[in-house]
Order: sequence, then C-alpha cells, then structure tokens
Amino acid sequence: MEKTYHPESIEKHWYETWESKNYFAPSGQGKPYCIMIPPPNVTGSLHMGHGFGTTLMDILIRFHRMDGDNTLWQPGTDHAGIATQMVVERQLMLEGKSRHDLGRDAFIKKVWKWKEESGGTITRQLRHLGVSVDWEREKFTMDESMSEAVREAFIRLYGQGFIYRGTRLVNWDPKLLTAISDLEVISQEEEGKLWHIRYPIAGDHGYLTIATTRPETLLGDTALAVHPEDSRYQHLIGKFAQLPLTGRTIPIIADDYVDQTFGSGVVKITPAHDFNDYAIGERHQLKIINIFTPDAHLNENAPNAYQGLERFAAREQILKDLEVLGLIEKVEKHILKIPRGDRSGVVIEPYLTKQWFMKMKPLAEPAIDAVKKGDIKFIPENWDKTYFQWLENIEDWCISRQLWWGHRIPVWYDENDNTYVGHDETDVRSRYKLSMDVQLLQDQDVLDTWFSAALWPFATLGWPNSTHALHTFYPTNVLVTGFDIIFFWVARMVMLGLHFTNEVPFKEVYITGLIRDAEGQKMSKSKGNILDPLDLINGIKLDELIRKRIYGLMQPAMAQKIEKTTREHFPEGIAAYGTDALRFTFAALATYGREIRFDLGRLEGYRNFCNKIWNAARYVLMQTENKPRENPHFSLADQWILSRLQKTIVNAREALKNYRFDLFTQAVYDFTWNEFCDWYLELSKPVLYSDKSSPAELSGARHTLHVVLDNILRLMHPIMPFITEEIWQRLHNNPENTSIMLQAYPMLDETLVNDAAVTELTWVQNIIVSIRTLRSESNIPPSKALNVLLKKGSTLDKERIESHKKLIMTLAKIEKISWLGDSDSHPECLTTFVQDLEILIPMEGIINKEEESKRLEKEIGKLKKDIERAEAKLHNPNFVDKAPPEVVDKEKAKLADTLSTLRKLEQQLEKMV
Repeated sequence: MEKTYHPESIEKHWYETWESKNYFAPSGQGKPYCIMIPPPNVTGSLHMGHGFGTTLMDILIRFHRMDGDNTLWQPGTDHAGIATQMVVERQLMLEGKSRHDLGRDAFIKKVWKWKEESGGTITRQLRHLGVSVDWEREKFTMDESMSEAVREAFIRLYGQGFIYRGTRLVNWDPKLLTAISDLEVISQEEEGKLWHIRYPIAGDHGYLTIATTRPETLLGDTALAVHPEDSRYQHLIGKFAQLPLTGRTIPIIADDYVDQTFGSGVVKITPAHDFNDYAIGERHQLKIINIFTPDAHLNENAPNAYQGLERFAAREQILKDLEVLGLIEKVEKHILKIPRGDRSGVVIEPYLTKQWFMKMKPLAEPAIDAVKKGDIKFIPENWDKTYFQWLENIEDWCISRQLWWGHRIPVWYDENDNTYVGHDETDVRSRYKLSMDVQLLQDQDVLDTWFSAALWPFATLGWPNSTHALHTFYPTNVLVTGFDIIFFWVARMVMLGLHFTNEVPFKEVYITGLIRDAEGQKMSKSKGNILDPLDLINGIKLDELIRKRIYGLMQPAMAQKIEKTTREHFPEGIAAYGTDALRFTFAALATYGREIRFDLGRLEGYRNFCNKIWNAARYVLMQTENKPRENPHFSLADQWILSRLQKTIVNAREALKNYRFDLFTQAVYDFTWNEFCDWYLELSKPVLYSDKSSPAELSGARHTLHVVLDNILRLMHPIMPFITEEIWQRLHNNPENTSIMLQAYPMLDETLVNDAAVTELTWVQNIIVSIRTLRSESNIPPSKALNVLLKKGSTLDKERIESHKKLIMTLAKIEKISWLGDSDSHPECLTTFVQDLEILIPMEGIINKEEESKRLEKEIGKLKKDIERAEAKLHNPNFVDKAPPEVVDKEKAKLADTLSTLRKLEQQLEKMV
C-alpha cells in the first residue's frame, strides 16, 4: 500500500466500478428493503442538506444490502414546475423573447431540451457522495410512466368526488401569475406601518377606528367586526359604517375571531383578500369583492380614481386621500411578517380565483389512524404531533397552477364549459361517447408539483400497473426527510398511498435535523456562510471560495463583509477532506436534535481517522500478507480484541436499528482507534517481533489482525465506502472480482465473547496505563527503561503479573519487575495504585522530589473533589431512593476505592516531605 492515503485517487475509480458492474441493483434474494430518495429538483445542485440526508440513506441501504436483504434505493428527480420554467424563461429573456413568443408547445420542447442538457447536475454530484442508488431505475416526475400515474390518480379522484373546481382564495404570485403552495411562500419579519383609519358610523356623528397594515384593501371591505362580548360596541352591532372613498356602507358584525385587546378591538373584513376574513365572510354570508387584477393592479371593482393603479401606488394615493378627509387617526411603526414568493420575491396576495381543489378531510382520517395504530412510526416520536396537528386541521388543497411546465390537468371542456376527464382527447371521447363534432379544449393549467410528489413511493414502482417491483418493494421501509416538509410531502404521500393501494407508503419516517453552520446560523447566500459539500470533498482555494460566496450579491457592502469573514475563517481556503471523512462527519452529527451544527474541526478529525485506518491497514498487510495463519493459538490480547469486536458489532447494529447514526459512528470509531489501533496493534508486536514466539502464537496474532481488520472494514463500509473498499480489496488480494458491499455485514459470534479475557486484559491495560501516566507526569523520557517494584496486591494480581510480565515490560518499557514484602524497606519511589496493587518506581536518578510532591498534591486534590461529588450524590435522597440498587452499590464501591487511593497517596506525600 502507498504510504499516504489519497482519497481523490480511489473514489472516482471505485464508484465507476460499482456502477458499471450494477452492484446497486436489487439482488433478488432475501427480504425486501426499499427507500425512496426524496427527489431533488431537476434545477438543483448539491447542498449540505442533500449531502446529509443522502449519506444517512446510503448508510441504511449499504447496511441492509450487506445484511442479505433484497435492497432497492429508488432514485429520481422532480420536474420542479415554477423553478424549471423560470430557468428557461430567463434564458429566453437573454434572447429578447418570452414563452408567449414561442407558444406552449415550442416552449415545452425547449424545457425538455434544457433538462436533457443541464438538468442532471445534482445526480452527477450525488455520485461524488458514493450513493448506491439503482441508477438503472432512475425516474423523472415528467417521465411518461409517471405522467400516466398522475393522470390516473386525477381521473380516479375526480370520479370519486375528491377533486372539484371552484372559486376560492389562494396564495397568488402577481409576478409569476400563478397560485402557489404554502411551502413556496416565505414569510419574514419586515418593518412596516400600522395605519389607524376612521370609518364613520352611518347615521351617526361617531366613527370606528380600525388598524391595518394594508390600507389599499379597504376598497374591498364588506364589513367591520367586533367581539360579541366587547361592551364598548354592543350598541353598534347590526348597524352600518360608511366605507371611506367608496360611497358604500358596510355592516358592523360580531364574531369571536376578533381580539378585543388588539388596537381598537374593531377589525375590517375583506373576504377577497385575507384568508381569515374569507372564513368570517362565509360565516356571515358577506359579499366578496375582488379589487385586484391578476398582476396586482386595481380593477373595475375599485372606484374610478384608483382603477389601473399598481397596488402599492394605489396605497400611496389612498393614504393621501384619507389624510385629506381627516380619516387617518395615527400611523405607527410596526414589525410584521410579509409573505413573499420564494421564486419571484414579490409580496404574495390572497387572491380569489377559479382553481382545481382536492377534498382532504376524508383522506386525512385514515392517514391519522395509520400513525395512531402504529402502522407508521415517526422517529423521533415527537414529530407525530406536527403531523397530527396539520392533518386534524387540514383544508382543501389547491392543486392547479397557472404554468406551462408540469403535468397538464387531464380535463377537457366543450363549448358549453362541460367538463370531461381522461388521459387524452381520444380517451375522453371514448369515455363520454363524444362525437368528433364536439369541439374540445384542454384545461390550460398544470398540477401542483406536490401532486406528483405525493404519488412517488408507488408510481416509481409501476403503479397503476400491477408490477413485480410494486408487489416486491411496496410498502417501502423508511422515509428519510426533514421536518420542514412533513405537511407538504410526508402527509400527502400517506393519504394518497393509503387511498390508492390500501397500504401505508412506508413503515417508518426518520426525521432529520437541519444542518446549520458552526455558530448555529442557517446557511444562506445572504449570510455568506454556505458550505458546498463538493468543496469539502475536493478542497477549494480562498480566492475561488470568496468569488463563489459573493457571486450574484446585489449589495457591495454585504459582499465586503462576507469576504472579510471568509478570510478570517478560511485563510488558506478549504482543504480536501475526501468523501469518506465528510460522510463520517454527517453521520456523527446525526442526533435526534432539531438543528445540527456543522463544525469543520470534526471533519478534520475524521480525515485523521481515515489516515489512522490506512496506517493500521498497512501494518496488518505487512504482518499477514503471504504468511501462514493455520493452527493458531490465541493469546489473551487476541481473545480480548475478538471479544470487544463482538460488543462493537452488537452496538453498531443496535444503533442502526434505532437510526442513531451518531452512536453508530461512536461505536466503530472508539473500537477502531482506541482498542484496535492504540492497543491491539501494540499488543501484537511483542508476539510478532519476538524470535521466541511459536508458529501457533504467530498464526494467532496474524489471524486476529486479519479477522479484526476485515470486520472493521465491513462494519464501516456503509459509512465510509471508498477507503473500506480499497483496503478490503488489498486485504483479500481480490482485484475487483467482487466488492466489499456484497459481503456479509458482521454478526455477533457468541463463541468469541470472552468476559474473563476482557477483565484480565483490562487489568493489564490498567497496569500499563498507570506506569505510562506516572512516567508522563514525572517527565521521565519514554525511552528510559524503568525498574518497577510491586507491593501488596492479591494472589490473582501476582498470577497475572507472572502470566503477562513480558507484555507489560515491553509496552510499559520496564527493565525489571520485583515484588516487595509488606515490611520490606525500599528507596524513595513514585507511587501509583491499581486497586490494592501498589506500583513503585524508584526515584533515584530519575525524579525531582519537588516536582513529584506537586504531582501528588495535584492528584490528591483531584481525588478529594471526586470524593466530595460522590458523597453528595450518596447523601441525595433523590438518587439513593430512585436509582436502581445496583447503581447505588456501584457508586458506593467507587467511593471506597477512591478513599483508599487517597490514603495511599497522602502517605506517599508524607514520605516525600
């Protein structure tokens, strides 16, 4: 093996090998295990969220593949209606054209051309992460098979009365001229104003004052509302107020929705331009007056003076006119949440328009029951509350969008606006027995992207056809996703999955936290704190990183700040850490928490871990290649590491079962670094480097080195696929004829569990560590061979010393070990203890008495603090009464040991003085 680990030299080679040999495909053997990748937008590129989530999915898939399951990880991308249409429209703008210049059919062809040429960026980037999805089955939500599923779902739901067309309030984007989903609305706090406006009471000299942040909408008011129990306004309920600037009067009504404590306790009701007002309007059968055109200019329902004005220009004019009339009481600064379109950036309007809707309450009930009955389990469990809260208060879903790119609604109209539903015009004429004389026109709208996404788990497997894949892999096993789309995707998949297949789409939902920067800040372009996973894998120079972070920023001052911060945090740019180190970092951070801080320091630490594994593998190969391993005799160290390996296997499997990726990484890291590399490799050297070792002892050490490294590689392969494949191939001298990913994942071998060996070797370790610690704290050079005196101790201690003297002397660098009787005198010594065994190192010629006195005082101080804590714990009734008896007993025994050690060290300090 090369002396130094270079990830870039192996990663591309191994991924291409795996993919070319179709290793990612289901084996056809074992029980099915399936994960559906949350389809990223076809316009997208890899970000930290993708990197995090796909790493966790790949760990699960690789584990189950190795564990003998018939494993499918279904890949694909989403057509991303608005995002993709905007990308292509921007390209047309550079050519001085619009989509309307091309016409619908030509524009759609152009989008498809863009998709073929530029739409695969994220799937290429995912390969860098080593994801083992079955690329042969890759789906796109606009593929013909997916389109067929979408049309069939719509047709069935329409026929069953779940889908209807109606005029209702929706989120409307006045720039993109389409309804959008709640997920596409970003509400952020901005500084605005609160205008207090007087509405004269009809037939009276008084007035009512309302407070509003949107004065332009008063032209669409159809009522004023007060709380039915507000004593200030009881006498006005049922009367009328004059609507300023319009010449209309509007009723004064009572409704529980009104907050008596906000403002004056009087609220203007504009049913056509506010979701809450719309609900009030329905309760009180109020008029619904829409005052806006689709592009947010005032329409013919507004007074002549304001017709044609853009909404914010109309606001300014209305405020001037109200001021002239003396109807503005006061104006206050006000922080409010402004809803903006995530794509267009413009303020979203609640807008009354004719759309297609889906009835959701009947679909929600079975979806709620599925989780309550345990057919679907959320992990962590607390996320089911979010799921229930939304489904129990669900509203009908606006499924139509005024776009050209997407699944066109499979509805046709005749000249009398009669509705016909089918897969295409031929199917419609057949279903409804329409002659060719009847003129038909297809609906111009497309379906919300989330409609096709809701069908993803079963449509990708061939539904509505009865396919082998559908019967084999549905329902899938687990969905891995973020908590931010529980409403929009998870719940809808459950509802439609149950409706169309009578089965849940997945049995478990593992909800991940959101990746943030090291300070806990959300990663965003405006903050300049985005980390690109590929930059962490491949490295990036400082100047290039700065250019990347400030590209496209509109404010120069922000760019300067970002550049300064980037230079402070990354003065040398970002080093290349490799994919395996990044994947290990992602998994190590994957707790059950809501937010996950990404620390580059941990990434560097796990890159060092890769180096550690590489160097350990070089040692093992040097000791085992072409050397006999037959008829082994296993030493205590061999038995210990093989037993500890079994414990690690159990811990790793348990952690993966519970989606505790953090505990999984901890288990394999601690075993590999601490027990195998730091201890067992050293413990093997006295055997392997000694002329006196028998062939059986040599075989035992070589066999153990080979077996343990092989198990480590298989344990870690799901999380670190590249380095484990490279080393495994060399360990087995297997030039690409098979892969580690096709080997069995380690399982517990109870015959190798040896508690006695673990106890005995742990005792040996304690002896060695105690002597090394004494040496280190007393500044004795590591090369200095020591004479060690032993005193007291049990019969078992003496037997163990005799059995393992060679090992202890080698690893602790000891020249001679001698036993003293209890009454034997000895020179001044450094002293330490392993339980009752007293270990003494003569000080003459090696120790400074003053420094040793300071060391003893420091150790005594530490022990006293430990004793104080333990005594406080044991005097605490909450601990003594509530903790299990064995835990209390363990704490008492620990206190007794500490008190004994303290007395011995105090005696030693007295001798020093």
